[in-house]
Amino acid sequence: MTTGPQPAIDLLVAGNAREIEHPGGTLLAHLRRVHGLLSEWQARPAVRLAGLCHAFYGTDGFPTALGDVNRRDELAAVIGDEAEHLVYLYAACDRDFSYSRLAVDGAPYKDRFTGIESHETPQTRRDIAEITAANELDLAQVNEDFREAYGPALLGLLTSWRVLLSDPAWRSVCTTLS
Repeated sequence: MTTGPQPAIDLLVAGNAREIEHPGGTLLAHLRRVHGLLSEWQARPAVRLAGLCHAFYGTDGFPTALGDVNRRDELAAVIGDEAEHLVYLYAACDRDFSYSRLAVDGAPYKDRFTGIESHETPQTRRDIAEITAANELDLAQVNEDFREAYGPALLGLLTSWRVLLSDPAWRSVCTTLS
């Protein structure tokens, strides 16, 4: 496994992330900014890399995938097993089911690809919350229409996750959405 963001960026470019339109500009620009926010918040390296690649398998809110979820080892070879696991969980998250439960200890997390419910560790739930916050806050920072349409609901969601978010992430929530 290589370290640092450049091999992951190379993989994203190979998947055409530079050409894919996204509410935050191009997908690549958005992914780089999410990585930047997580770096500003001093997230662990695996979380930063997961944030950079969070849309690799598509998401519940952005279905365009850059890689095949059935070939997870390819992404893991570039960003490591822990970061790839977070990317998978982020992509697989059934948001309607899981988001309202994320801050509840022991609550199930539902995989939208398989329909299987799991019970993620507190650290994993914190990591998913941090990646989600970086993803959504980036959009709110660069896209006024997004912020106006989704800001109040997003503030409510992230407020319900306060116990999961780092202090720097929470300050960014307050600055961006309040």
